[in-house]
Amino acid sequence: MSATATAYAKAKAEGRAALVGYLPAGFPSVEGAIEAARAMVGSGCDVIEIGLPYTDPMMDGPTIQDAVHRALVGGARVADVFRTVEAVAATGVPTLVMTYWNPVDRYGVEAFARDLKSAGGAGLITPDLTPEEAGPWLEAADVHDLDKVFLVALSSTDERIEKIVKVCRGFVYAASLMGVTGARKAVDTGAPRLVERTRAIIEKQGLDLPVGLGLGVGDGAQAAEVAGFADGVIVGSAFIRRILDAPDAATGLAGIRELASELAAGVRA
Repeated sequence: MSATATAYAKAKAEGRAALVGYLPAGFPSVEGAIEAARAMVGSGCDVIEIGLPYTDPMMDGPTIQDAVHRALVGGARVADVFRTVEAVAATGVPTLVMTYWNPVDRYGVEAFARDLKSAGGAGLITPDLTPEEAGPWLEAADVHDLDKVFLVALSSTDERIEKIVKVCRGFVYAASLMGVTGARKAVDTGAPRLVERTRAIIEKQGLDLPVGLGLGVGDGAQAAEVAGFADGVIVGSAFIRRILDAPDAATGLAGIRELASELAAGVRA
C-alpha cells in the first residue's frame, strides 16, 4: 500500500475522512510555502498537495491564479517544487505534486518521476492528463513507485470513470463542481452521487481506492458535510485566501493553522 493510501486507511480506521491540503510552491515565497505547508501538517492535514506554478492554469479560479502568478513573478521553478516537496515530506506526511501535464512533458517524464521520487514525493495529480495519453507517465510512475491520481467529474460517464479508476493509485480525485477552483458557499448537490458512482465502479473492478473530493470546500462545516460521504476532503483556495488576506507572514501562518484546525475538526465531526 502506498503512503497516500496508508494515510487514507489510517483516517478511515479512526472513523473519519482524511484531510488533504493544497498550496502552490513558491507562494508567498519558496520558504513561505514550506512554512505554510508544515503548519497545515502540524494542525491536522493528513496529505499535502504541492502545486507546480504554471502560466496557463485553465482549471484554477482567481484565488489560485493569483497565488500562482505571484509564485511565478517571484521566480519559482520546477526545482523549487522538488525542494518544497522534500521539506514537507520530511514531516512524514505523504506529499504529492499537482500539475498540468505540459511542465512534466517539457521536463521529461522519466526525469520528473525520478526527481520527484528522489525528493520524497508520494505521487502526481494530473488534472488535464487523460488515461489514453498517460502511457509514458504510467510507466515511469510504476518504475519509481509513485501514486497516479486522475480526476473524475460530475460530467464523467460510468464508462469514463471505469477507465480512470483503472489507472489510479493512491486515491481517486473527485471534482465536486463544474467550473474552476475556489471555495463556495455550498458543496455541489451532485457531489455525493459522484462519489457513490465512483465507489461502485471501484468495487466492481475489485480495486481498493479511496475517493477524495475537492473544489469548493472552504470551512469546517463544509468539511464535515463532505466527510459524511467521501474518504477525503481536499482544500486549497481557502488556505491560499488566508495568506492573501493577511497583512503579514505571521498572521498568514496563524490563519493557516486556524483553518487547518477547523477543517480537521470538521472531518472528525
